[in-house]
Amino acid sequence: MPEEKFAAVVTSPAAAPQHGEAAFFDVDNTLMRGASLFHVARKMHQRGAFTIPQAIGIAWKQLMFVLRGEKMDDIHAVRDTAMGLASGFTVEDIQALGQEVYDEMIESRIWPGAKALAEQHLRVGRRVWLVTATPIEVATVISSRLGLTGALGTVGEVEDGSYTGRLVGEILHGPAKAVAVKSMAESEGLDLARCWAYSDSRNDIPLLSMVGHPVAINPDSGLRRHARDHNWPVYDFRSGRRAATLGLKAATVGGAIYGLWRGFSRFRGPTV
Repeated sequence: MPEEKFAAVVTSPAAAPQHGEAAFFDVDNTLMRGASLFHVARKMHQRGAFTIPQAIGIAWKQLMFVLRGEKMDDIHAVRDTAMGLASGFTVEDIQALGQEVYDEMIESRIWPGAKALAEQHLRVGRRVWLVTATPIEVATVISSRLGLTGALGTVGEVEDGSYTGRLVGEILHGPAKAVAVKSMAESEGLDLARCWAYSDSRNDIPLLSMVGHPVAINPDSGLRRHARDHNWPVYDFRSGRRAATLGLKAATVGGAIYGLWRGFSRFRGPTV
């Protein structure tokens, strides 16, 4: 997969660099709670890009994502929906939307523990990259607001300043992340044996396996088993997770569904 299919946006280093070393962070359920693309969809709903029935479908996918982790079918369904909705939006629209989404919805969902890990890498001079299926416009905002080095993200095709609803290449997910990071390592002179990678999903095992310091954060069941079998560190920032009972989970699901619906219904404002 050619490197140019993914966008890399870089900021200035925070400290004297540790040559050959870097840390790579997934975003959804790793750096933040839930799926960033869901919040982009909420903002697009505010702008009148889709209907309430479509909103309910997206809300349901977000709920399933939070409860069970990533599923490839869900990832591709959300991707296809989002790309279709973006068709006709200008680059400036999406860039502004990314800023709003971060301020209103993402910032409060950043896991403090994951943020602290990223900041520790920066303090000792390691570059810190986001590697995510999230659109590059949103990934870039998250990276810049957190003071990270840069981001690799999914790229939407643009013609005459507007999105066509098609991707450039494939979604940056699963094995594609490993391909993108390997390509970056070659171009940036990184020694992957001296690099770190963080993710919540079994789908990112190819990326985690190629670095010398893989770490599972808020892992799904598949990644948790793999991490245990390979003696990888595991961090779980989800409070009370191990104490949850079936009854509590049922109550949480009901509350989540109501909360997601309320979240969408709040944004039935005027379109722009």
